[in-house]
Amino acid sequence: MDTPKYRELGLTDSEYELIVEKLGREPNDVELAMFSLLWSEHCAYKHSRKLLGKLPTDGPRVVMGPGENAGAVDVGSGYAVAFKVESHNHPSAVEPFQGAATGVGGIMRDVFAIGARPIALLDSLRFGELDSVRSRHLLDGAVRGIGHYGNSIGVATVGGEIYFEEPYEHNCLVNAMCIGFAKTEDMVRAAAAGPGNSVVLMGASTGRDGIGGASVLASAELGEGDEAKRPTVQIGDPFEESKLLECCLELLEKGLLVSLQDLGAAGLTSSAGEMASAGGVGIEIDVAKVPLREADMEPFEIMVSESQERMLAVVEPARVEEVRAICEKWQTASAEIGKVTEDGLVRILRDDETVGEMPVEALVDGCPLYDLEPAEPEEWIYGNRATLEAGASPEEELLSLLSSPNIASKRWAFEQYDYLVGSRTVRRPEQADAAVLQLPEAGNAIAVSIDGNGRRVACDPYLGTIDAVLECAQNLACVGAEPLGLTNCLNFGNPEKPAGAWQLDQAVSGLADACNALGVPVVGGNVSLYNEGPDGPIYPTPVVALVGELPDPEQVAGSGFARDGDAIGLIGPFEPSLAASELAKQRGELKMGLPRPDVEAVARACEIVRDAVRAGKLSSAHDVSDGGLAVALAESAIAGGIGCEVNVEHLRERGAQPEEALFGEGPGGFVVSGERGALEELGATLLGKVGGDRIEIGAGDHSLGVSLADAASAFHSLPAQVEPEAS
Repeated sequence: MDTPKYRELGLTDSEYELIVEKLGREPNDVELAMFSLLWSEHCAYKHSRKLLGKLPTDGPRVVMGPGENAGAVDVGSGYAVAFKVESHNHPSAVEPFQGAATGVGGIMRDVFAIGARPIALLDSLRFGELDSVRSRHLLDGAVRGIGHYGNSIGVATVGGEIYFEEPYEHNCLVNAMCIGFAKTEDMVRAAAAGPGNSVVLMGASTGRDGIGGASVLASAELGEGDEAKRPTVQIGDPFEESKLLECCLELLEKGLLVSLQDLGAAGLTSSAGEMASAGGVGIEIDVAKVPLREADMEPFEIMVSESQERMLAVVEPARVEEVRAICEKWQTASAEIGKVTEDGLVRILRDDETVGEMPVEALVDGCPLYDLEPAEPEEWIYGNRATLEAGASPEEELLSLLSSPNIASKRWAFEQYDYLVGSRTVRRPEQADAAVLQLPEAGNAIAVSIDGNGRRVACDPYLGTIDAVLECAQNLACVGAEPLGLTNCLNFGNPEKPAGAWQLDQAVSGLADACNALGVPVVGGNVSLYNEGPDGPIYPTPVVALVGELPDPEQVAGSGFARDGDAIGLIGPFEPSLAASELAKQRGELKMGLPRPDVEAVARACEIVRDAVRAGKLSSAHDVSDGGLAVALAESAIAGGIGCEVNVEHLRERGAQPEEALFGEGPGGFVVSGERGALEELGATLLGKVGGDRIEIGAGDHSLGVSLADAASAFHSLPAQVEPEAS
């Protein structure tokens, strides 16, 4: 028996029956294609939307929140900062270069769609272990794709993270984030308005690339033979996007657009439908007026194509010619392809023939939302192999951690990116725990950090997600920034499976509780589900990004020790544990369970460090993260090019064993350096002092000492593991 077409497009039997009920008839091919895309997991969030209602979204500085193309917060003097993070996971697993490149292009369009000029990019990447040829291939392609698009369009890539874990072997994660800057009065929303207004398509012509991407690639598990899905990966052109960006910003500055929406997943279907839904109106599109790069395209192909570098605008009829003249000035193609209506329908024409007609409510908001059926797994559901020999000395453990792909310097990657273009970057990658961008127009600066540790979330989805938010907040505190808003990208496995549903439910609850405790609103985000391969699901990986404000970028402390003789101290409620740590991973000892952090105490520590950095009381500030206190101390020494002599035995009083004191992980710890009196005034626990060419750490019978040169050599050893010829 042949498989029904609607099943091939990702719809279930009950969903198809509901479509028939809403239309009062069976859908034709155009309508079926459009419903399959907008009712896909990628567009409808049908397994996550109910959960997302837990998240706090209001705040005094929120300018735009969830539901817009990007979130935005007020940074004063009439300016706002827009930001969002999104995934391009499945396309990147099939074609890493174009998948990552178009992920960057798509997130930038989300930002300039609301009238903000992109000023910075960050990325969060996950791959399998580096002894895998496939993982090295995906890594190489994704890093090149990010650099190609960002460098070509002239937007600085200022930070990010890369992790390597076996569960990402078949399903890598490529999450891209964009920061934009705008005059608040120039910003625009996506809602269509004004029946009779024209709909204008701007940018690249429409082809068959990307057809079905949201349903074929992004809303199903990846399996064997997915190279055949390569045609559904979009092809990007950063130079076309650069012209489109400038064109759109000039149009918005001159007040010529009623609304603006980018064409991302589901192409014209989603952009037209979502604009109509947001404005409570109808919309009519004539596919015969859409500029094509392939002349024989069918109406359904035109409506669901995900060709890149396209924007859809609503324009008053009297201003269409002026809009098109500015498009011509920027060498950006444009076409008047439809109009806003008042009948609440999405109507698709080909010349004078109606080829599709659907209620906006049914198409955009009619998809059923599902209740999850979560069940906590009874045991650890992921494999893990030991890579560190038993009986290793503390020195060997430290050097092994410093050379771990998850901890070692990623300079080889960020040196492929232009992180200075635009002249706003104050602290480049590895100089500080968060990227810092100056905003002279507003008279201040912002800091941004992006973080997530899937291994910790796998061990406890609720507490691991809280840890990720706290890590981001600590990174901002290290540069003197106060959080203004959070965006997220929730990367999870199959929500229809009990364990996957439990991970997603617990993580969203943790995200909500952490944001409420810190008083930080969630202004937008993205959900990416069905990240599974033949060997099982990825680690549940909520990636969170915080944007914060700081008054004076000149006062930012770096993460590296700066002055010989400075005192070194530890600030915060740091209670180290080997649970889910990098050392536990290397020993093959991962299992479920994490200690519960004192969120309020961590928040107080963030405030202490933030105020001290702003007051210029610290020479350096660095949070304790992957690898624990010993690694944090070594990283500060390596970054500053100067050694240290410290003792961490005081952590025994907090219940830590010597090995936990050295390599245990957990939120709440800051390694700081400065004048002894200043550290005492801040309530820091004094550890020792800066100086020499060695890293000496006293920890009872686990004391260790290594030369700064050996530590630096281990920390910068990663390029040898990712050489292109190895891929």
